[in-house]
Amino acid sequence: MSREAGDAVFAALLQRVGEAAPRPRLEPTRRVMDLLGDPQTSYPIIHVAGTNGKTSTSRIAESILRAYGLRTGLLTSPHLVRLNERIVIDGQPIGDETLAANWQDIQPYLAMVDSELLAAGDVALTFFEALTVLAFACFADAPVDVAVIEVGMGGEWDSTNVADGQVAVFTPIALDHMNRLGDTIAEIARTKSGVIKPAAAVVSAAQLTAARSEIERAAGLSESTLAVEGEAFELLESKVAVGGQLISVRGIAGTYSEIFLPLYGTHQAQNATLAIAAVESFLGGGSQALVGDLLAEGLGTATSPGRLQLVGTDPTVLVDAAHNPHGAAALAAALQEYFDFDEIVAVVGILADKDARGIVEALAPRVARFHVTQSNSERSVSVDTLADMVAECTSEETTFRFDDPAQALDDAREWAAEKPKRAVIVTGSITLVGEVLTLAEAGEWMTK
Repeated sequence: MSREAGDAVFAALLQRVGEAAPRPRLEPTRRVMDLLGDPQTSYPIIHVAGTNGKTSTSRIAESILRAYGLRTGLLTSPHLVRLNERIVIDGQPIGDETLAANWQDIQPYLAMVDSELLAAGDVALTFFEALTVLAFACFADAPVDVAVIEVGMGGEWDSTNVADGQVAVFTPIALDHMNRLGDTIAEIARTKSGVIKPAAAVVSAAQLTAARSEIERAAGLSESTLAVEGEAFELLESKVAVGGQLISVRGIAGTYSEIFLPLYGTHQAQNATLAIAAVESFLGGGSQALVGDLLAEGLGTATSPGRLQLVGTDPTVLVDAAHNPHGAAALAAALQEYFDFDEIVAVVGILADKDARGIVEALAPRVARFHVTQSNSERSVSVDTLADMVAECTSEETTFRFDDPAQALDDAREWAAEKPKRAVIVTGSITLVGEVLTLAEAGEWMTK
């Protein structure tokens, strides 16, 4: 019964304007929070913005904080299989009954603000605005000692920005969501830097010059401190290890050598480096080194579902939620560096607002054949449109079309099973990865 209660919350949220069409506004979310007594002020916050690596960086930072014995809240988006994944308390997706109870508690306040908005000729609270309110209320109810909050889209007008982050974290900023955030790196970075609050500690990955300038400007105006990768902290070394990698990091306050990270790819080592700097900034104002065994525990237990995640053996099936060229390039590099495959088949499905050509061109050097399909999302590019483009980038002979993702997977797994060093990678959209995770679990691909 409790699972039905959790699913009912998701169903109710789906009645609202979807996440693909966020409203560039903060007032409605702020109004609901005010009516609720501002639960987002009852715990400190690490606020994570950027284009790629936000979810992984957030999850790694949360894992380190939890190793310190803190009760943590974590808000990430989107989810892969169920809504509960987005609201994590003390390392566990929120329970269905707790989710439903908190949803019921905030209903009168959501309804009040919906009425005010509609009366003013505006759109009622959106899916993401209502979800943000729900998450902040859940964290206050728990209660948590600290919350790590991933920005939904952009920053300045993202509904999570009703909270004031003591630490503002920026993962690498690249072109994405250009129809919403602007056509240039500078415009996108300007929007994202809106999460910097007065006297915050700002921690940033290495950025393109245009993005760095915007972050520096915003940090200066808010009288915040700024620590940038490559200067204040850096990844010293990453070595391939069984099940992940050994990383050495010069943090803001200490140096940490050969710590095991159970995630693949140099980009994940960089995400971990950023997370370490963020936690150093939060726990000791950047002046105290982290405790070695606690850091090792935090990194060693970090997970990042849907990011180079192994979901099948015999043959190997990996899923990765790369959905823009920057993410696809990181995936291609990791496939070459961390795995010893002779040939790879990529099962791809891409959403209409993404740079599909850029994604395919980044993957093509590593991929022997493409199985083109589409997820159930109404925003998916049609199979034929995407396959025509893939064939143009690669060849007709190595491009295969499948209306059904399950069939695309079955054929890919059959092909990969024919030779010992072949593998399957599923990528291109988070919605496709989510569907394949469900298929893999139902088919018990890890045990066959």
